[in-house]
Amino acid sequence: MSDSAPSHQPLAERLRPRSLGEVIGQPQLLGEGMPLRIAFESGQPHSCILWGPPGVGKTTIARLMADAFDAQFITISAVLGGVKDIREAVERAQIARAQDRRTIVFVDEVHRFNKSQQDAFLPHVESGLFTFIGATTENPSFEVNSALLSRAAVYVLQPLTQADLELIVHKARTIDAVPQIERAALDRLVAYADGDARRLLNTLETLSVAAAREKRTEVTDAWLLKVLGERMRRYDKAGEQFYDTISALHKSVRGSDPDASLYWLVRMLDGGVDPRYIARRMVRMATEDIGLADPRALALALDASLTYERLGSPEGELALAQCVIYLAVAPKSNAVYKAFNEAKAFIKNDGTRPVPLHLRNAPTTLMKDLDYGKDYRYAHDEEGGFAAGESYFPDGLAAPSFYRPVERGLEIRIADKLRELKRLINQKP
Repeated sequence: MSDSAPSHQPLAERLRPRSLGEVIGQPQLLGEGMPLRIAFESGQPHSCILWGPPGVGKTTIARLMADAFDAQFITISAVLGGVKDIREAVERAQIARAQDRRTIVFVDEVHRFNKSQQDAFLPHVESGLFTFIGATTENPSFEVNSALLSRAAVYVLQPLTQADLELIVHKARTIDAVPQIERAALDRLVAYADGDARRLLNTLETLSVAAAREKRTEVTDAWLLKVLGERMRRYDKAGEQFYDTISALHKSVRGSDPDASLYWLVRMLDGGVDPRYIARRMVRMATEDIGLADPRALALALDASLTYERLGSPEGELALAQCVIYLAVAPKSNAVYKAFNEAKAFIKNDGTRPVPLHLRNAPTTLMKDLDYGKDYRYAHDEEGGFAAGESYFPDGLAAPSFYRPVERGLEIRIADKLRELKRLINQKP
């Protein structure tokens, strides 16, 4: 990293790597013999998608690739740009090609472009007019058109490690961009950055300005908390991390781990996720993963949601914690979930069968004359309140078996009940 950049430049720009060897992190891509290192050394640029969370070096790598191949570097922001910017990039690339120079078109947050905008790149990528590099924080499988995706290699960038982030702080210290930092404060800063170099650098810049104003020579942990306060949250409420974290919570509940479930719940609450969203997801967990193994789980999830509505934060969050622990330790069954999905698939593929006459309602004389409801057996009049042998499916349909209770929780008793009913059916002449 260069220390020759003007001091008035943003710290991120002053510390931006000028060569591949100065890049911090991503050894799985940039280490010796790794894919991107080989691409740089080959002398032949290729279109690619750089997928990773914010602040891990996507823009830096794209810029270095342009430098390595002595290519014109054109940046388009998918947030602010549109078809006009794409058209201008094409024109500039054509001029560069006439001068026997390569062009790299870098599209930041490419997932923000719609299908037609993404498609606009295809003919020029195929013709070799320019090399396309897209950067995205979202899963390209869902957010990038398959046609464009098939023409680009996908490289997955990882959050920077604690050691990586500490090295960035050290680099900032070597150019006197920030004052000395107490160990506890450094640990907190690194944790707050959460693998994001941009967040770390922006925070260091804020601290540097505040320290200069107060004539402080050291950043202590207490002063850090005073300056940043609520900014010290580390959770991204949108995008890939949001869905990954709710997935981790759901899987921890399903896996019957109350401590892990509580951990992910608090991670989300700490990051400012709407507790109502979490409550809705817990209702879903109660029906999908617990079901009739413990029907109280659904009632508790609904009660927790109502309690939060009554109390709000932070008091109502305790009800969510109670609920998530209960869901985690409850017996698990997805029998209802599977039965419902099997029934939906069956109905979708089956014809529209008429309701059997004996199951039809007969409120009028005409309907009775047409045998609506004829020979229907009223279960309450039968022994044990069960009309053994009665059919409740359409005529000619072999009775499918959608619901298969598991041998856990209340479903043990439900399974016993169903076996007893089946025995009575088999005994019926």
